[in-house]
Amino acid sequence: MLNIIWLFLLVVSTVIALATGNLKPLVNSVPESAMNAFRLALGLTGIMALWLGIMKIAEKSGLTEKLSQLIAPLMVRIFPGVPPDHPAVATMASNMIANMFGLNNAATPLGIKAMKDLETLNPTKGTATHAMCMFLALNTSSLQLVPFGAIALLAAGGSKDPTIIIFPTIIATTFSTVSAFCIARLLSRMKRYQD
Repeated sequence: MLNIIWLFLLVVSTVIALATGNLKPLVNSVPESAMNAFRLALGLTGIMALWLGIMKIAEKSGLTEKLSQLIAPLMVRIFPGVPPDHPAVATMASNMIANMFGLNNAATPLGIKAMKDLETLNPTKGTATHAMCMFLALNTSSLQLVPFGAIALLAAGGSKDPTIIIFPTIIATTFSTVSAFCIARLLSRMKRYQD
């Protein structure tokens, strides 16, 4: 699907450039844009490596485990169908903590592992349980306290104050997370989605 979208954008922009007599600026901007994209990706790779390293140190030092234990009582209330001592609780908590710090790519492997752990509790394999749906809703809406990924993007893009988005991000993601929780909980109680 993405290939079709890209092809559509390329064809439309070329046709418009031909029709408006702007083919030369279009041709000149292609290598310049490619170079800028490469620089941005390279900068992000460094920042991503830094945060993945910090996340690994936090994991090895036991910090993520301690934080997971801190929010474990909350996890039990959010996911009543998951036993408190099940490995899924720790992986879901680690994923949520990584998301709270905006480490999106670092959080993805934890999210996948959490889903695999939740699948072990699933009586109907291949069909999402209420806990899986709730986890996906919370993971997608993702409360972010410090959006490091977005800050890194703004910094790489030359923003003078990349941290300016912290407060609006906290407000927006708080609303999105509360909404996701309420909707997932409401849907899980509807007769249509019971077993």
